[in-house]
Amino acid sequence: MAQRREELGLSREDVALRAGSAPGYLQYVEERAVAPGIGFLLRLADALETTVGDLTGDGMDLPPGIGRAGYHSELLELTADECRELLSTHGVGRVAVTTADGPAVIPVNYLVVDDVVAYRTLPDSVPSAAANLEVAFEVDHIDDALSQGWSVLAVGPARAVTDPEAVRRLEEQAYTTPWAGGDRGLWLAITPSRLTGRRIHVRQTHLPPSGGHPAAPAS
Repeated sequence: MAQRREELGLSREDVALRAGSAPGYLQYVEERAVAPGIGFLLRLADALETTVGDLTGDGMDLPPGIGRAGYHSELLELTADECRELLSTHGVGRVAVTTADGPAVIPVNYLVVDDVVAYRTLPDSVPSAAANLEVAFEVDHIDDALSQGWSVLAVGPARAVTDPEAVRRLEEQAYTTPWAGGDRGLWLAITPSRLTGRRIHVRQTHLPPSGGHPAAPAS
């Protein structure tokens, strides 16, 4: 509720007026684990231009990207600095490598150290095929509730990390052990020579001066 309200640029008072409720009750529902009645949820979903399912998290276990497109959305190109900042916020990305069987894209746990993307894997595994090749590494974030998201693509040469001191530093800074388990002691480091990214942004909408609903978007 709070995320959707903020995405629309609305205050609790604005939403309360739309939903025929009190701002204090909206604050109570946003901040506490309560289950409002279906009548209130229907009015609230209408006020927030979304669905009851989105508000109650019905799609949490569904794959990302199947939600409806947002109103007033636009595609923005990210700067290199924005790409670096977003790349360092995540712990799981996808490395694209060329194998004897053709292209492969594999998810890996990773970290960023001094602008270098590093991940560990098993020797002779598909992700280990990145060593001594130029590869692509992708990370993204999809928010179905707000119908927006971003993706960053890093392209550059990959190498195996063999220096024991460098390996020790990577081990100390890693967010977690590999989710796939096993003794994945081979570290690969990608030095990006090209960073690109895009963001789907949903422009904020506001209540008209009369306090009524905004006009429906044109078809």
